[in-house]
Amino acid sequence: MTELVEAIARALVDNPAAVSVTSEEDGGTTVIQLRVAAEDMGKVIGKQGRIAKALRTVIKAAATKAGKKTVVEIVQ
Repeated sequence: MTELVEAIARALVDNPAAVSVTSEEDGGTTVIQLRVAAEDMGKVIGKQGRIAKALRTVIKAAATKAGKKTVVEIVQ
């Protein structure tokens, strides 16, 4: 899942080298943390959070198909 998040994020931002994705297990749930450059934060979140919501929906669908529970967090 982290590779999918990273690929989508790199396609959205102006500075793809600054994209960082980490993953950790938290009680049966995989938490994926996405970090981007400060100037690209708006591009990843989108107007009224639409892009972030779409990203989370895609990852949730892929995780459900794999039989896992995954949450995506966008952190600064």
